[in-house]
Amino acid sequence: MSESEQLNDKPESVSTETAAQDAAKESNTENDSVATDSNASSSDNGNTDDKSIDNSAAEISKLKQQRDAAQLKATENEDKFLRLQAEMQNLRKRSAKQVEDAHKYSSQKIIEALLPVVDSLEMGMSAEGDLVSIREGMGLTMKQFEGVMEKFNIVAVDPKGDVFDPNLHQAMSMQPCPDQENNTVSMVMQKGYTLHGRLIRPAMVMVCKNS
Repeated sequence: MSESEQLNDKPESVSTETAAQDAAKESNTENDSVATDSNASSSDNGNTDDKSIDNSAAEISKLKQQRDAAQLKATENEDKFLRLQAEMQNLRKRSAKQVEDAHKYSSQKIIEALLPVVDSLEMGMSAEGDLVSIREGMGLTMKQFEGVMEKFNIVAVDPKGDVFDPNLHQAMSMQPCPDQENNTVSMVMQKGYTLHGRLIRPAMVMVCKNS
């Protein structure tokens, strides 16, 4: 090969080497750019994960507080319920005892009022004297007894001469009464009594029935 040919070949070789170097630089630049983008993406993902963890922890803490508050409220309500239940049981027991006592001692007041009458009768039984004095003493005792009856609204049913009332009277027999109208009470064999308007014993009577 001549010198001129060799001189002509050198520029082509140099040009090829330069192009290769430029290509290598561009490749390195692209790799650096990709690496930078990758690092930036990894950093962003890491920040997002940290924020998600923090939010989850805060939510869990809030739920625990709500749970603890609910448990405390449930305990308080249970205590209130148990106390109320105990109070209701005590109230039922007291009410039952009061009803029992009311039934057991319902006649206490009237008995207390009758005791003086009994005392008077005992004194009359032991008294000495004529028949007139004894009758006077019995009359006073009877008035005392009538006062007790009036105090407790006990009213005698003495229907002689009244029209027969099956709600208050019990007919023991019937007889003709020319001087009285039919269905009239001609005789009272035993008085009846009412307590506050309620019949506690009917009057036993004889009723007129004219043919």
